[in-house]
Amino acid sequence: MSEEEKQESVLKRLGRSAKEFLYGMAGHDMTRFALKTRGSMEHLFILITMGDLLGIPILPPYYSLRLLPYVVPQISTWKRRMLRERDLTDALA
Repeated sequence: MSEEEKQESVLKRLGRSAKEFLYGMAGHDMTRFALKTRGSMEHLFILITMGDLLGIPILPPYYSLRLLPYVVPQISTWKRRMLRERDLTDALA
């Protein structure tokens, strides 16, 4: 490697480090909040459509059955989350 290529490599690493640092300061928290909100919305959607699995009939079964193929992969984690005991510390996380 020539001296010029080494300097370019160092500058690229420095630029990437600065980019990751700025993302960590500005965007990481927003990204985590967006993912948490998306998860909550997905679980709410499944509750509305498949609530009769927990004994909460909200929509008529016809609509639930039409949506069933799209929801099947998420049902086990959704049931576990909905039936989990809650604690005060869960609201803080």
